[in-house]
Amino acid sequence: MYEINRRQAMVAVGALLALAACSTDGGSGGSDAKKDDLAANREGAMSDYAIGKQFKAATPVSFTILYNNHPFYPIKNDWLFWSELTKRTNVTLQPSVVPLSDYENKRSLLIGAGDAPMIIPKTYPGQETPFVASGAILPVSDYLDLMPNFKDKVAKWNLQPDLDTLRQADGRFYLLPGLHEDYWVDYSLVVRTDILEKLGLEIPQTLDDVHNMLRAMKKEYPDSYPFSDRWSNPTPGGALLNQILGLAYGAHGGWGYLNGITWDYNAQKFAYTGAMEQYKQMLQFLHTLVEEKLLDPESFTQQDDQAIQKLVSGKSFVISGNAQTLVNEYRPPLKKANPDAKLVKIPLPIGPTGAIKSDATSTRLENGIMISKKARDSKNFVAMMQFIDWLWYSDEGQIFAKWGVEGTTYTRDASGKFKLAKDVDFVGLNPGASKHLQKDFGFSNGVFAYGGSTELLQSTFSDEEIEFQKVMNARKALPPAPPHPLTDEEREQASLWETPLKDHAMSNTLSFILGKRSFDEWDAYVQELEAKNMSAYINLINNAYERYKKEHG
Repeated sequence: MYEINRRQAMVAVGALLALAACSTDGGSGGSDAKKDDLAANREGAMSDYAIGKQFKAATPVSFTILYNNHPFYPIKNDWLFWSELTKRTNVTLQPSVVPLSDYENKRSLLIGAGDAPMIIPKTYPGQETPFVASGAILPVSDYLDLMPNFKDKVAKWNLQPDLDTLRQADGRFYLLPGLHEDYWVDYSLVVRTDILEKLGLEIPQTLDDVHNMLRAMKKEYPDSYPFSDRWSNPTPGGALLNQILGLAYGAHGGWGYLNGITWDYNAQKFAYTGAMEQYKQMLQFLHTLVEEKLLDPESFTQQDDQAIQKLVSGKSFVISGNAQTLVNEYRPPLKKANPDAKLVKIPLPIGPTGAIKSDATSTRLENGIMISKKARDSKNFVAMMQFIDWLWYSDEGQIFAKWGVEGTTYTRDASGKFKLAKDVDFVGLNPGASKHLQKDFGFSNGVFAYGGSTELLQSTFSDEEIEFQKVMNARKALPPAPPHPLTDEEREQASLWETPLKDHAMSNTLSFILGKRSFDEWDAYVQELEAKNMSAYINLINNAYERYKKEHG
């Protein structure tokens, strides 16, 4: 999983709906009239569905779903997940299977053609925005009265400010996001700690420490690039410029660049990310690493496998990673190549922003679900919304999606602690087990298992990962950026400016990092952005923010 931000907006309808949507009920806009309007869409629905109730359709039903097929655990028709899901819910899912590498493109094509399945998961906040104006996806906030578990978690975990970041100009939102109880930091730097021990170094705490660590590694191994990174295709510096350095500097690049706007806490307005002083400082840090031959310049172009191979072969000692890549992709081949090597995911190095775990680009929302507009006309629409509420948002459904079937894939002790069955492995919890929770059973599948309480989230964490989370959770959380939804006319105008601005910023980002362009030319670069309507674009965003604040508080 990776963190993405989350706030674009578009369709203008009116202040009355928006005010209703901003109420503390989670923005359902529900009413008796709305409920009456669903009289023809209740076939298979439970009449007494509520929090704590197992959803089971009154009659067998089936729903189409877009399925993101992960190469680490490719879909199997005989997974226990499918049969047990039907047994518990009376629902059969009909997946349209799309490779992970082509998922976003295929999703767009299907929605644009009106051929999308009813349930469209694995959509990150902000990715729904292009589909709003066409009316192809459902304003799901109108139907939250059908989803008691969703509403309960929003209320219990005080998620309303996070949810408000999804608001469109009509005050509604069009994505059912995954909901986390707390912020979750997963990506950081993975470091060969056996090398640190050899050099007499402690785990780096700050970016200056990281710099000094890399210098020491280079001195000891002059033919190496100590740091060779991954996740640069198709987005150069995907994780590195997003959470790892973006959080440290307060200006997110890579995966987090998105539409190029950043909330400036000091100025209390939005700024263009690629022109911010903080962004410049982040690029200067990376350029210094490249110039001193501490960071492999191929980090921004190479395939993931190449970066991993350099780590495994001892040509590098540092790489971006998360909990699963550490256990699944890095440690097994490295142990085979070098049994004495030790890898650790270190807490995010602290930069100019200080010890924080979240900022304006962060929310406690995870990737989630769009609902195809045509699903609203289904006779089983209410049953479908109840089913989604149970599987993705109830405690019972989340445990099922993550852990599987008690007595088969896991057990629980008297204190309620989860434990994998002895013959089942997941993220290295039972190394050497003959079966795998994802590959052989279909559980802990990224299409179905995300979000939930901190206790559930950490139930599959190793002791090592829990210690990492303790360090990160002790840090400060800054509030998310305020809503700034655009009207459809504004969105159309913004789209004409966004792409040229982003393309220019991205190409120059690499040029500055790799030394192809001097930082003496930074002011000229900013003027080039200005010539591409940067100020007009940011003024549009700030005017939308001021308007929303005036109309909705």
